Amino acid sequence: MEKSTKSKARKKGKNTTTVAAPLGLVRPSSLGELIHAQVRRAIEVAVEEELEAALGAPRYERGGDRRGHRNGHRERTLSGPTGPAELTMPRGILFESERGAEGPTSEWQSKVVPRYERRMPEVNEAVIAAYLAGENTRQIKGALRPLLKDAPLSRSVVSRIVGTIRTDFDAWREESLAALNVPYLYLDAIALRMRSGRKVTSLPVLAAVGVLADGTKRLLSLEMCGSESLDAWKGFLEQMVNRGLRAPLLCIVDGNAGLSGAIGQVFPESKVQRCAVHKLRNILRKAPKHAQEEIKADYHRIVYATSGAKAHEAYVAFEKKWAKLCPGVVASLREGGEELLTFFTFPKSQWKTLRTTNVIERLNEEFRRRVKTQCSFPDESSGTALLFALVASGRIRLRRIDGWKKLADVISIDQRTKGREKPGRKTAA
Repeated sequence: MEKSTKSKARKKGKNTTTVAAPLGLVRPSSLGELIHAQVRRAIEVAVEEELEAALGAPRYERGGDRRGHRNGHRERTLSGPTGPAELTMPRGILFESERGAEGPTSEWQSKVVPRYERRMPEVNEAVIAAYLAGENTRQIKGALRPLLKDAPLSRSVVSRIVGTIRTDFDAWREESLAALNVPYLYLDAIALRMRSGRKVTSLPVLAAVGVLADGTKRLLSLEMCGSESLDAWKGFLEQMVNRGLRAPLLCIVDGNAGLSGAIGQVFPESKVQRCAVHKLRNILRKAPKHAQEEIKADYHRIVYATSGAKAHEAYVAFEKKWAKLCPGVVASLREGGEELLTFFTFPKSQWKTLRTTNVIERLNEEFRRRVKTQCSFPDESSGTALLFALVASGRIRLRRIDGWKKLADVISIDQRTKGREKPGRKTAA
């Protein structure tokens, strides 16, 4: 009976009792608040220990080899994964000479929570990760709001955080390429919408992916240009040469006239492989619809032949068959010429990789998928910096080429060939 009465009293708000939080602290109402309080306390303890080590003496100790003294506290707000933390940060004064406080002094600066730091590194990393995942500024703010609670995260703050990518991008574009052995070089461009000359327009970003001697692929350079002209591509190749890149054995390209001309001027001794897929598209564009399947089958007999000799036979047969029926188709094939068959001179295990620009096309597809949420980039450097960061961060990975174990033989043959060259013959830089 007594138990029932107490239960009714509690329901009416009478005779209720509360359990005080230990040490006079307010008990957090949720696990999240408990974690947040522990994070705040851990930061304050870490900074206190950091100051104690800098001063050479614990709090209230007057003797010993003290290297400074405490100077009160200041309030700081630091945004972290659990929300904004109101911190009580100790201040200190450091002695700069053996004269102690009578000599010159300086204010102690924490390395755990640097001056002017408003966000923990994890917050900045989360912003950059969301940006690289394809989120725009508005989406980033919305995605992180539940995590950061009332912590400020304005559009300008997000832009400044993302801007740190540009610093890494600028340093990467200056890195030396002299130590790299690049037998194969893939070249292509991707169009991005960005603001340039006070107008949003679509501009090409020239890209170069090199295959190293161990078969791994590496993004070597990115550069936004006004067009894919000969001068644009020539300047792009020359800046890599200036960074130490040696002429590759083979350049794999899509057939852009400006690019082909630039390779001839900058890397005159490099072989060129025209993309078989791009050439087929151009050929079918010239073919009547009812003949396209037959033309495609005849073209595949060329590029999927079992040897270079068989490929040449199929090439001649294609010309003979279609010269009068579809002269435009044959003219398009002849435009590619021998550069469509260059890959046959390399190891058979690498033919699939070398006969198309799929290596760099797949990279461009990943680029497009990640930037499709960006209506346009605010300036010319932000777009190229984002593409670089996607690869540098590992979000886009480049695997080894097929048949990479045969690369050592390819490089060895090339070196022996160069060793037989006549003295005084000029080679590509």
